[in-house]
Amino acid sequence: MNLTNHFLIAMPQMQDPNFKGGVVYICEHNDEGAMGIVINLPIEISVGSMLEQIEIERELPIQDPTSLEQPVFNGGPVSADRGFVLHNRIGNLLSSINITDDVSITTSKDILSLLGTHAAPDNFLVALGYAGWDAGQLEQELAENTWLTTEANPDVVFNTPISERWHKAIAQLGINSTHLSNEKGHA
Repeated sequence: MNLTNHFLIAMPQMQDPNFKGGVVYICEHNDEGAMGIVINLPIEISVGSMLEQIEIERELPIQDPTSLEQPVFNGGPVSADRGFVLHNRIGNLLSSINITDDVSITTSKDILSLLGTHAAPDNFLVALGYAGWDAGQLEQELAENTWLTTEANPDVVFNTPISERWHKAIAQLGINSTHLSNEKGHA
């Protein structure tokens, strides 16, 4: 089963602080492992503040300063000093990897200079770090009932309030999150 473009939804018993209450958008899943971005664990810095700190040079004027007020996310425990931008597909950003017809990921700083300008993607999420699994590791965690999975919905990633993303991802499965148990086990 390929989980690219799926959500991993942390079960209530998840204790790892990197994923407790988390929703991970899986960007790539293959025989070598998996890579994803946690989409609902913001850190205490806005995109605009981060861009100021790393002194991004801009060629275009900022036209949408409110888009820069959104938080940066803790994308996961791997390479926490490296930035990732999930965004809707735009133009020909050579550094972007298209995950679906609607969602791309970019690790190049090129996109950062576009954020807040007329050339920016309509929807974007900036994260530091990513979640990664070696070959077979994610499959083992799924067998241990650590995660629920469902096909990803860009609306949850980009347009759902952060505090509601876990519940909305669960609801896609037709499950009321209040009915989930903290206990591990198999039916």
